[in-house]
Amino acid sequence: MSDYILETQNLTKDFKGFTAVSDVSLKVRSGSIHALIGPNGAGKTTVFNLITKFLPATSGKIIFKGDDITHEPPAVTARRGFIRSFQISATFPHLTALENVRIGLQRKLGTEFHFWKSDKSLNVLNDQAMSLLESVDLQTFASTVTAEMPYGRKRALEIATTLALDPEMMLLDEPTQGMGQEDIARVVELIRKVSTNRTILMVEHNLSVVSNLCDWITVLTRGSILAEGSYDEVSRNPQVLEAYVGSDDMNDAHH
Repeated sequence: MSDYILETQNLTKDFKGFTAVSDVSLKVRSGSIHALIGPNGAGKTTVFNLITKFLPATSGKIIFKGDDITHEPPAVTARRGFIRSFQISATFPHLTALENVRIGLQRKLGTEFHFWKSDKSLNVLNDQAMSLLESVDLQTFASTVTAEMPYGRKRALEIATTLALDPEMMLLDEPTQGMGQEDIARVVELIRKVSTNRTILMVEHNLSVVSNLCDWITVLTRGSILAEGSYDEVSRNPQVLEAYVGSDDMNDAHH
């Protein structure tokens, strides 16, 4: 086994004569928090969608723990413990936070348990669901209907429902998007906490989040890898700064 839990080899995506992603070879080290960053239109989301099978690649390979998963159905890949956070967290808005996490736990068990037959098994799941809610600081929202939760707390619930599936590798798509400072700080701490014993790959716009949280950063521009390294390394790289010119992201992160 290599140190790398996930690798892409020359991942490429063409849309009708336009190459959105060109020859991206990523290596994500096991146990790391790895960010994909880049100015708008850099191809971050497309790369993420290729890796998580929302889009089929035109060419190239995706290797997870040494296995080629490029053409594997997403459900099979998910059973390997490779899970994108919103895959299941299109949470059910009319259920409570606790019920949403419990559904995640039920999915993890699969139907072989026929969990709906016995109150006892539901109680076991309730206890597990409650401890997951506590882990993301949502215990006070357990009986709140999801639709009525504040936005930042909904994003924390998405992470809790993903944790219910006990992922070995978690993929987070802009986890702090649309949040105020207080929620951002909370979610950053949460990601740091849940990263213990697992690998996280995230697309993130907010560079102060990236500098605070991530071990390794891949910078994309125009669908290709421009630079990689620690935040200090990439934030000083003249090519990276140039790519961000006209976008205020990099400057904001320095203040």
